[in-house]
Amino acid sequence: MIDLLIAGGGPAGLATAIHGALAGLEVVVAEPRPTPIDKACGEGLMPGAVRRLLELEVPLDGQPFHGIRYVDATSGRQAEGLFRRGPGLGVRRTALQAALAERAARLGVQVVPLRVAEVRQDEHCVHASGLTARYLVAADGLHSTVRRSMGLATPDVAGLPARYGLRRHYAVTPWSELVEVHWAEHCEAYVTPLARDRIGVALLTSQHAPFDVQLASFPLLSARLPAAAGGTVRGAGPLRQGSRMRVAGRVLFVGDAAGYVDALTGEGLTLAVNAAGELVRCVRAGRPQAYERAWRELSRSYRRLTASLLWARHQPPLARRIVPAAARLPRVFTGAVNLLA
Repeated sequence: MIDLLIAGGGPAGLATAIHGALAGLEVVVAEPRPTPIDKACGEGLMPGAVRRLLELEVPLDGQPFHGIRYVDATSGRQAEGLFRRGPGLGVRRTALQAALAERAARLGVQVVPLRVAEVRQDEHCVHASGLTARYLVAADGLHSTVRRSMGLATPDVAGLPARYGLRRHYAVTPWSELVEVHWAEHCEAYVTPLARDRIGVALLTSQHAPFDVQLASFPLLSARLPAAAGGTVRGAGPLRQGSRMRVAGRVLFVGDAAGYVDALTGEGLTLAVNAAGELVRCVRAGRPQAYERAWRELSRSYRRLTASLLWARHQPPLARRIVPAAARLPRVFTGAVNLLA
């Protein structure tokens, strides 16, 4: 019998598959889309994610970055926090997913072109899409079909505007070895070096407007970008998604499907890769229910810091002070950057 049936072949699902295969489990991934799979994403791997993926022998190819720079969108005032334990890596989403898929294939993980929707389970196994497994791992993304079908999605009670992500690539030589986060009144722009001749610009916003309209809120950044349009714009959202639990019988959730606050701190992939390892450890020990607590402990700093920063972001008097405060308190800012790194 299949030990782990994984719904979703994105980074979270494939990281879980790799962990499972290395632990000696029989793993099958159900993913209807062909590799490589693209998605709106900041495309920056924090140092913790880079280390974990290299430990899993996933071949990474990208552009190193050495910290985070906050920039006020109009005044240009800046604050920098450098990583203390090695660089992060700017990696195209398609390249990351393909590298994970390659590593999983080398370990003998089978990928079947199926979409998991309805799930049935009993005390011994799970049935989904004509397959039977000891456990099902839902790694089917921000708007998880499995989470919704099991009635585990929770309403957004934060009282904050819904946020969305937009991403576009530009054929531009990176001007910095840091990821830049430009802060405007209603949105942020994340600039990630991806190669010697390419950057990614991701906008996080609560405004409903085209990419170029929102980019105009960042005059200093816009001046560095070519006048001709960049690549295709991809979008995602609403970003905040809640889940009542991470373990429901023999169904476990990982990655964005486990619940998501916001992309503001850039920690999503690090959490997904680390949580994948904890999930497999709990299953292999015969204690899947322990994964709920493990996930909460792993995600605590991400959830608290991201929620706090997101709340401040939506308070205009506080939002205007985020970059100046980071500049006045460089040690605090660097400490926060390295906590997330």
